[in-house]
Amino acid sequence: MGIDLDRHHVRSTHRKAPKSENVYLQVLVKLYRFLARRTDSSFNKVVLRRLFMSRINRPPVSLSRIVSNTTESHKGKTVVVIGTVTDDNRLLTIPKLSVAALRFTTTARARIEKAGGEALTLDQLALRAPTGANTLLLRGPKNARESVKHFGFGPHSHKVSTNVFTGLLTEHVLTGTRNPMYGARDPNLKGPEVGEGLVALRSEGAIEGVSNVSLESGMMHT
Repeated sequence: MGIDLDRHHVRSTHRKAPKSENVYLQVLVKLYRFLARRTDSSFNKVVLRRLFMSRINRPPVSLSRIVSNTTESHKGKTVVVIGTVTDDNRLLTIPKLSVAALRFTTTARARIEKAGGEALTLDQLALRAPTGANTLLLRGPKNARESVKHFGFGPHSHKVSTNVFTGLLTEHVLTGTRNPMYGARDPNLKGPEVGEGLVALRSEGAIEGVSNVSLESGMMHT
């Protein structure tokens, strides 16, 4: 057997253990590693793999998402979330639910228990359903983060452009008006003319590479 020189120093991205040193998470991994090895249930293998994941790959699940995914056919089943269950104040009423998750926010746990349901830990779930019987496994939207909207070599129709002037050349700078976040303006003070704020920024070197600015349309061309 020779050495594969092409992959000699390539790090494997397949996790075999979580990066976190959280003691409770380490105990859960030991528990579900045992269940995945000693049972034929694929549920335990999926739970174990998700326990290895990073927090980005374990997105939170709101109560509204849980309620929308539980129908009459799921009545009596335990909803399992390998992540955080969060509250959604847009949801006025929630039904009686049995939810097992890695952690709950305070308001989410209170609303579940107030509705007559139960909020279980994953070790309690292992005692109740060691093979994952009568459960519904859910997970949140991984690509719902704001940063995902800017990924990729744009411009695309589905990609949000990253404007370097955001927060710098605002409407208040271009029009010479007072930003309301700084309080009321003294009416005796004369404000700058339209575009004076932009000219001052260009003269001070705050912005570079701006060749053409259209004040009427508010468009900037580099």
